[in-house]
Amino acid sequence: MVPISREEVTDEALMMRFQGGDRAAFAGLVRRHKTAIYNFILRQVRGPAVAEDLVQDVFVKIVQSASDFKHEARFTTWAYAIARNVCIDHLRKMALRRHPSLDQGSGDGDGPTLGERTADPAPQASVDRVAIGTEMGQLIVRAVEGLPHEQREVFLLREIGRVPFKDIAQIVGVPENTVKSRMRYALERLQEALSEYEDYARALR
Repeated sequence: MVPISREEVTDEALMMRFQGGDRAAFAGLVRRHKTAIYNFILRQVRGPAVAEDLVQDVFVKIVQSASDFKHEARFTTWAYAIARNVCIDHLRKMALRRHPSLDQGSGDGDGPTLGERTADPAPQASVDRVAIGTEMGQLIVRAVEGLPHEQREVFLLREIGRVPFKDIAQIVGVPENTVKSRMRYALERLQEALSEYEDYARALR
């Protein structure tokens, strides 16, 4: 007899349960989103230990602001808005300090670096393919580091957080068309950074 699968409870439903006093519901939200929020923050502050601390700050603020969450809102939009503000506050305080590179792995081993996301996952990949994949990944990391803040923020929300454009617009407080323009400019910069490797990469396919 095949068991009947239950539809996964939505983030919003879990948040409503938490508002009603269900601590297990909050634990479920943490499990679902901690890694993605960590990766988003890591690529803003560029330090694993700092990112870990800021993730904790984000979830503390979520708890403290739980009563402000509106049932018709998307939890991810609300949570990433909090994460963004936490990053902004931190970066303002640390504006004169230099942080480690973006291509550091997460402190707990969860989640790939942006460079790792570009690597060839095939276990039998040739040495040349692995080398070019690694080098391209490093180029992407440096290109993302070099993006203007507004473009980098949109790129990370979209690529790391998988946040829809309309929700990014709500988070950063600009029209959706502006968000899409920033994403387009970011992708154009990345494409330019990789252009010298296009022919070589194509030959390896």
